[in-house]
Amino acid sequence: MDFPRWKAFSLSDMLRRLAAAGILTLIVGTALFWPAMNGVELFSVSSSQTRMCARMTNGEEMILSFTHSVNKRPVYETLCVRDGSLVIVKSRFDAFGAGMPEASTSDGTFKMLPDGWLEWTVNRPVPEVVVRVGRVAGHRLLIKGREVALADLAEPGDGLRIRVENYSIHRILKGGCLW
Repeated sequence: MDFPRWKAFSLSDMLRRLAAAGILTLIVGTALFWPAMNGVELFSVSSSQTRMCARMTNGEEMILSFTHSVNKRPVYETLCVRDGSLVIVKSRFDAFGAGMPEASTSDGTFKMLPDGWLEWTVNRPVPEVVVRVGRVAGHRLLIKGREVALADLAEPGDGLRIRVENYSIHRILKGGCLW
């Protein structure tokens, strides 16, 4: 029986092939694990777990809606990702209530819109927004064309941190994000 003949490699050929394999492994590993995409993460304060994430491009907006605790009227908070940060853009509401702005200040601009709604524009970058999931407030997040009830992500009373994160291809492939 004849055995196949293997080509003998010189030590320099073997080292070149080993170096090429190492460089290829480094390139693939870097591509998979390098955090290259912005996303928004909702992170449970009590369990320290990511409850939801979504890729967000620069300037893309999401809306946090809830029922005001005092006047029982709807409030819509617009947030966006801008230059890798979370920005509180504006609030829209149709009635005044405790903690709601009533006039323009150095912090923001207040105006009445033609449809009768009130708008408070602030464009304030923040590291994160923490929302305590309400029992009555009905907190919802409109993001990537989907509406997500925050009570489906955390128990009422628990806090959810909304923050901008950088994601790698590996983390995206693990799942759990709206992409």
